[in-house]
Amino acid sequence: MAAHTSQFRVYYEDTDAGGIVYHARYLGFAERGRAEALRSLGMEVGALAQQEGIGFVVRRLEAHYHAPLRLDDVLSVETILLKNTGVRLVLAQKIYNLSRDHQHAVSLTVELGCLDMERMSPVRIPPHYYDCLSALQENVSP
Repeated sequence: MAAHTSQFRVYYEDTDAGGIVYHARYLGFAERGRAEALRSLGMEVGALAQQEGIGFVVRRLEAHYHAPLRLDDVLSVETILLKNTGVRLVLAQKIYNLSRDHQHAVSLTVELGCLDMERMSPVRIPPHYYDCLSALQENVSP
């Protein structure tokens, strides 16, 4: 599988007074893309918290803006797992504007930490999910 792709549309609530997507809204699109990528692997975010008592929280995020999105644009969020340390995940995400010939809008690198939601402390990703996550990993030679 390597990369997971989700599609969304830009609505009024996503835009600023100039009619373009407000910079912080891209983080929301990226979060939805990550949640859908995990869901595609059988790792629903809500179920992880309720059944496993764990959650993934953003530890670090870097965003590079390349081109704006506008009202009614259709976008795709591509999510790839770059690194899995067992406690942390590093993901690369790219947002493309499908309404404008697949124009590259934003690149993000997101580091997530796995947390015990009760103690709010880092924990290892449960082994049965660790293998699932490899489906999002880039094909890298050993």
